[in-house]
Amino acid sequence: MPDQPIRAALLSVYHKDRLAPLVSTLRRLGVTLYSTGGTQQFLEEQGAAVTAVEDLTGFPEVFGGRVKTLHPKVFGGILHRRHEPGDLAQAEQHSIPPIDLVVVDLYPFEETVASGAPEQEVIEKIDIGGISLLRAAAKNYRDVLVVSSRDQYEAVTELLERTNGAPTLADRKQYAAAAFKATSHYDTEIAKYVSQGTALEAEKQAPGTEHKALSTTLRYGENPHQAGAFHGDLNALFDQLHGKQLSYNNLVDVDAAVQLMREFAQGLPAVAILKHTNACGVAQADSLHTAYMNALACDPVSAFGGVIITNKGIDEATAQELNKLFFEVLIAPGFTEEAMAILQSKKNRILLRQKPVDFPKKQIKTLLNGIIEQDADLQTESAQDFRTVTKSAPTAEETAALEFALKICKHTKSNTIVLARPGQLLASGVGQTSRVDALRQAIEKAGSFGFDLQGAVMASDAFFPFPDCVEIAGAAGIRAVVQPGGSIKDQDSINACDERNMAMVLTGVRHFKH
Repeated sequence: MPDQPIRAALLSVYHKDRLAPLVSTLRRLGVTLYSTGGTQQFLEEQGAAVTAVEDLTGFPEVFGGRVKTLHPKVFGGILHRRHEPGDLAQAEQHSIPPIDLVVVDLYPFEETVASGAPEQEVIEKIDIGGISLLRAAAKNYRDVLVVSSRDQYEAVTELLERTNGAPTLADRKQYAAAAFKATSHYDTEIAKYVSQGTALEAEKQAPGTEHKALSTTLRYGENPHQAGAFHGDLNALFDQLHGKQLSYNNLVDVDAAVQLMREFAQGLPAVAILKHTNACGVAQADSLHTAYMNALACDPVSAFGGVIITNKGIDEATAQELNKLFFEVLIAPGFTEEAMAILQSKKNRILLRQKPVDFPKKQIKTLLNGIIEQDADLQTESAQDFRTVTKSAPTAEETAALEFALKICKHTKSNTIVLARPGQLLASGVGQTSRVDALRQAIEKAGSFGFDLQGAVMASDAFFPFPDCVEIAGAAGIRAVVQPGGSIKDQDSINACDERNMAMVLTGVRHFKH
């Protein structure tokens, strides 16, 4: 049986932008248009002939527009089965015309919540008729095409042009699946909002019953003119104890911080301070307080407004020092009562208690007109992976420093060079177009904060194509180097180390990060 062409469409949308080309195509195809309110006015402004839903139903909009489309003539037109003789007979008996296309753009509930609007305004943005129309059309995808987002308008217009207004069953099923996904998410966000302050919210927070939110609308994306959302369950990873909503940029930095601190999950207390996903301070020490002070000393300028993460709970002494710094986010496995009392003094400061969770083993990223996927970089080299290639081998202290530096290097934007001592980052050169520039940046930065590089070590995320980095590092006082190796000119860098009595170890593993 050939696919039936669309004869009539119901359009009821909140946002009218991007709709005009679809309307033009529907007019060209001779589709009967039904609509209400502002959508009807927009369609008529486009030159379309429109039948008002209230003319179809014989019943006006009531209760300030809360009831517009909830009527058997509307839902019967959508839901009756075109292949069932009984349904067709009843539709004819009750003068119910078929509606073969439903286009709905739901009220912006999430955006209204995110704007901080008062409760009554939020409640009025709970779409009833729209979501019912979507579910009805999606249920009857055998006969009806459903459009559930303005992001689909362009693709649907192209589909109707390509099929001359007769989309296939596979097309209709695909759009039905998208509609059910949209309604599920919409209802989840409403439930999350309305349950605030009720027993259901307490139940949601109980162990083992954490709320699995599909998506969270953010204030904006990377910049204020970009919309943003997080798709996932932040509640599974964090308890937010204080502060404002996490922003897009906060989340990007939080992710970088969490991934870096995984390298220091065990062992001595560790603190990392990040800015724009790169570490500007990392340290390990016998106490968390000392680790924080050493991390801050690395670059107290960049630490301003950064994201801080620890591998141990925050105590009162550490909280007192942290409270002297303006930072956006603090992540820790716990906080003492005394620490919380201190840190909550800043209204917008975000405090996150991290919970154990399994992270994805894959990384996925949009690229061009598709996505790319790769295994997460879960490999970290230690002393047992080091292969000494110079006449001098690194001392035990230098080896410990090389291990420490390599953990940081792995999580820093390429090209990168990391300079360190055991348990303390001294400086790093990040995101440079040449490795020499990264090294010079690191040396200059270390000097600007008073660090003497005599006896320090250097880690590189990739091989040295020329000996220049070793020559510059040696002149600055660096005594040991770790790099993956693999250049056809590795021996030139090895010889440069030998000439300066420096030690070099190779790992055989590159850690680019873009």
